[in-house]
Amino acid sequence: MTDQTFQLAAITLYLAAMIAIGWFAFRQTNDHHDYMLGGRGLGPGTAALSAGASDMSGWLLLGLPGAIYVSGLVEAWIAIGLTIGAWLNWKFVAPRLRSYTHLANNSITIPSFFENRLKDTSRLLRVVSGVIILVFFTFYVSSGMVAGGVFFENSFGSTFLTGMLIVAGVTLLYTVFGGFLGATLTDVAQGLLMLAALVVVPLVALGATGGLTATIDSIREVNPDLLSLTAGGSVLGVISAAAWGLGYFGQPHILVRFMALRTAQDAKAGRRIGIGWMILTALGAIVTALIGIAYFQQNPDVTLKNPETVFLLPSQILFHPFVAGLVLAAVLAAIMSTISSQLIVCSSALVEDLYAIVGKKDASPKQMIMLGRLGVLLVALAAGLIALNRDSTILELVGFAWAGFGAAFGPVVLLSLYWKKLSTWGALAAMVTGAVVVFIWGNSPLGDVMYEIVPGFIASLLVGVVVSLVTHKPSTDIDAEFDAAVEQSHHAYEVPELEPVAV
Repeated sequence: MTDQTFQLAAITLYLAAMIAIGWFAFRQTNDHHDYMLGGRGLGPGTAALSAGASDMSGWLLLGLPGAIYVSGLVEAWIAIGLTIGAWLNWKFVAPRLRSYTHLANNSITIPSFFENRLKDTSRLLRVVSGVIILVFFTFYVSSGMVAGGVFFENSFGSTFLTGMLIVAGVTLLYTVFGGFLGATLTDVAQGLLMLAALVVVPLVALGATGGLTATIDSIREVNPDLLSLTAGGSVLGVISAAAWGLGYFGQPHILVRFMALRTAQDAKAGRRIGIGWMILTALGAIVTALIGIAYFQQNPDVTLKNPETVFLLPSQILFHPFVAGLVLAAVLAAIMSTISSQLIVCSSALVEDLYAIVGKKDASPKQMIMLGRLGVLLVALAAGLIALNRDSTILELVGFAWAGFGAAFGPVVLLSLYWKKLSTWGALAAMVTGAVVVFIWGNSPLGDVMYEIVPGFIASLLVGVVVSLVTHKPSTDIDAEFDAAVEQSHHAYEVPELEPVAV
């Protein structure tokens, strides 16, 4: 058997496992609450690994190692900022969001939570936030499909279209039928595969470069500044990189994992598992890149054509082809886990936040599930059509979308959970301000100076507070619900109305 045959066998095994997990989830899905939110039955480990895998995407195994290979440890500030942001999100948002979304009329989407939290009868808040999710995530999913096409093109010599169709087809198969639970359980498997790859590859590569001392010496021969967290960077550059962590507070595909926890108290264990996973995988990516610098310095006859393959190329050289194929599967897992999570959020925005307002009010559970599956297909089709045009601006939109969600939704989520006086108009103003500032700042020369999430988040927060103070009207119902959510977020409790799915 040729090396590529072994690698294809590993990839095929991985894809078959994802479809099998999707089939299992399909058998566990009974109504649209199951389809959209897994029946609020996720254990802390499942939620944590799912949130991590759906968050990191191919950036963790390709983008981050490539950036550190080129510029050194100064690029690690993004990983540091993301880890801090994720910890804060688990600590301060997860337990209260789990409590509040259940108390607020059992909200199963972020837009419906905003509406129910603020008792907005105009439906404007729900529609605007649903449209924002739909637009941004359609492009986000598209970028993942592009990454999948490029992956197969570079790894196996297939055409871009063939690779994109394989990734999109398998991801759609387990997402359409398995829904939120299918996406979540495959995320867990994908997260474990990513973790294994990011632990094993640097350990084996370190042996190939002669151990720790020899590796550090080789890196210093290339450029001693590569081992510095500050060399080559500016104060504003470091702030911009670390500020990626602010985006977590507004990412719908991560927030829904908190909403799907069995209890608010599960957030504590989830935080420990999730942050542990993040630290190990981020360190694995960083160390792999540094070892790669030493490896290619010691082996000048081996050429690294693309810095973003610094994680992949050594694994193809040092491992048996089947194991190397599993490493390739880890990259594919990172791409697919993000696509599936975002498809489910887009589907919920279509069905729960837009169709439910203008469509039939008495749709049966089976009809709602079918509508959810149709929503996944429609968004995937739109994203696929966009992905056919391999314009680099689609990939660049990932950073823009992260900033857009972080600035538009992040302050509103925090104010909803921690400030009674937030008003409907304050939330709308904050949401629009965050999105507009990110768009204008990111498309101006100022975007080269400071990452747009910083001004967008600050402006959104300030506007939300000021407008709410002007438009706030006291409500005993809102205040009572707020107090109950605060109380419940501090104690373990079981949800009596919903049967947890055994995960």
